[in-house]
Amino acid sequence: MDVLSEVLRAVRLTGAVFFDIGASQPWAIASPDMSVVRERLMPDAGHIMPFHLMMAGSAWLDSCDPDAPMVPIETGDIILLPRGNEHCLSSEPGNRILPKLDYYYRPTDQQLPFRLSEIGGGGEPARLVCGYFGCDATPFNPLLDALPRTTIIRAASAPNGRASSFLDAALAEGERTQPGSELVLAKLSELMLVQALRSYIDALPENSEGWLSGLRDPLVGRVLLLLHGEPNRDWTLANLAREVGVSRSVLAERFTRLVHLPPMTYLARWRIQLAARALEQPSASISVVAAEVGYQSEAAFNRAFKKLVGLPPGQWRRARAA
Repeated sequence: MDVLSEVLRAVRLTGAVFFDIGASQPWAIASPDMSVVRERLMPDAGHIMPFHLMMAGSAWLDSCDPDAPMVPIETGDIILLPRGNEHCLSSEPGNRILPKLDYYYRPTDQQLPFRLSEIGGGGEPARLVCGYFGCDATPFNPLLDALPRTTIIRAASAPNGRASSFLDAALAEGERTQPGSELVLAKLSELMLVQALRSYIDALPENSEGWLSGLRDPLVGRVLLLLHGEPNRDWTLANLAREVGVSRSVLAERFTRLVHLPPMTYLARWRIQLAARALEQPSASISVVAAEVGYQSEAAFNRAFKKLVGLPPGQWRRARAA
């Protein structure tokens, strides 16, 4: 069982490529905060994370944060914005414009991506592919909290040219308008995310902390594998420590330091994430879902669910349906 794959499935990751942009200097493009356009782009997603691939040329990324410097972007670099914050890409630093909200919709009379080829002033060319990842942010998505507000995976950090191979495939697919191209590009973007996360994890410093650092740690990675592999098991800190061959104090200290949550708190939150997905099925019994994710009684499950989500499971399901 692969923890990262399991999390991406449980938070319902879906990709979509919306824009294939050909620009020429001087140029600038702007993206609004995703809360403004989520209903237009991916109405079924609880959260949207924009991404950009610099296919050719270079750019400057302005995260629209007065405390954050502008960042140079080169060919092959991948930009992820996990919080969905407003940002701008341009050929020169400081060339900020306002987002054009009319561009942000899912068309019914044509297939994605939109091809925008007359942006800029006719100088040195650049090409970008821009899209979105839809996912659940709540009840619990450990990946979102593990990534920086602006995450850049450099082309040079991708082993064996994996980023380049994706870019080549995306370029080739972007030239065609055959049936299924929209889905192919969406799946390619999801593959890109997995490859980008691998490169990001490999490049993390040895003393780094966070959920992604926990995945590669021999001890914490093993604990995460156990918790995700059998979330309904009657885990305690003691039997978890026995499984991995360390003391309870060592396990609790290392897991909490890396993941920023105690092991049992992490497990409780992950169980609620799994339960929330199961409860979206109208026929799912709350008592059955409670047992499936490891709760001995429906009452205990109701308390845990309300503590994390803010509503008891039945009321939450009715609100989601509405």
